[in-house]
Amino acid sequence: MRAPNPSPLTLDGTNSYVVGRWVVDPGPDHAGHLDALLDAAGGRLDGIVLTHEHIDHAEGAQPLAERAGGVPVVQPREGDEVGPFRAIATPGHAEDHVCLLMGSVCFSGDTVLGEGSVFVGFGGASMGDYMASLERLRELELEVMCPGHGPFVWDPRARVEEYIAHRLDRERRVLEALAAGARTHDELLDLAWDDVDFTDAPMLRLAAAATLEAHLEKLRGEGRAPQSGA
Repeated sequence: MRAPNPSPLTLDGTNSYVVGRWVVDPGPDHAGHLDALLDAAGGRLDGIVLTHEHIDHAEGAQPLAERAGGVPVVQPREGDEVGPFRAIATPGHAEDHVCLLMGSVCFSGDTVLGEGSVFVGFGGASMGDYMASLERLRELELEVMCPGHGPFVWDPRARVEEYIAHRLDRERRVLEALAAGARTHDELLDLAWDDVDFTDAPMLRLAAAATLEAHLEKLRGEGRAPQSGA
């Protein structure tokens, strides 16, 4: 069930999922959306589970828990079993991010989206961790991914491989921009993101700037980018 919070970063809104009497990522604190989730579960919940605590996924968790009579809100960690789900740690987009596995179904939160690329920046984000999380997901035998934003992903491995290729290509562009002498964030963005038109999308440019810093942090840690300057 999609929350009514569309934006350039949330696509057409946050996807919340009702699985039996569990809700995955209830989304923002929007009364109509929370009521609809509870109705879809037959008026009763066993609990609420979060892929991560970003506001567009988790703000509605406590209000929904109260509506349901005080059910638990769980932010699981690696290996935790919660209701029908098993959590695997997939940090990168957020430090606390997990994906939730239910057989061959993966609730991927913001690690893999239904369309577009994932924002990696701010609040404990790590490009190195994100790439490692993608590699972990690539090894799973999955039938479908249910993402935090966008449509279902029916060819999970291909999408994950596409994400890995995209990040490696962006990393290559950053390295080429550095080699060309770019050092400020604006210079690096203009060169490494020259395939993106930010003219009418200042929010996307800010997101790209944060993602750039995540790439630079990874490259600095690997000794492939200057430790100061950009």
